[in-house]
Amino acid sequence: MSAPALTATPAAPPGPGPEFNSAQFRSALSQFATGVTVITARQADGSFAGVTINSFNSVSLDPPLVLWSLAHGASCMASFSAAPAYVINVLAGDQVELAQRFARPGQHRFESLAFSLSRHGVPVLAGSVAWFECRHRSRYSEGDHVIFVGEVERCHSHPHRTLGFHRGRFIAI
Repeated sequence: MSAPALTATPAAPPGPGPEFNSAQFRSALSQFATGVTVITARQADGSFAGVTINSFNSVSLDPPLVLWSLAHGASCMASFSAAPAYVINVLAGDQVELAQRFARPGQHRFESLAFSLSRHGVPVLAGSVAWFECRHRSRYSEGDHVIFVGEVERCHSHPHRTLGFHRGRFIAI
């Protein structure tokens, strides 16, 4: 017997608006601890792009899919939109400086940084507790962000403490 077909549910019409402000929403979201990643890509000119992201999640085991999101106004949006592949580097508990380096604007994020190159020529950051080499699969514009879905081609992990983010602070988990 086959499973019933899934059908899309039509979106509800817009309501009167939320009963909270953005500060309350951000505060409520901060109660959920997340991991911290640095997404890396190779740009068309051969240089590298990278950004700190904590909006990373698994989507599917078969095929192996993951997602992450980036603000429309991010300075690296064009780089990641054009990249055919990228690496999601899950940071270790002692890599706060690395998370901060890729969270700040700057052109020399990879200077004096230890990394190797993936099969697609994308930086895999040294010391990461896990990494996922992904081929771009799809992206969706929602609200003030773009959701990127990648198909994982290779991955690796190390059994070390992971860097997390909770209540506006970095934590080792």
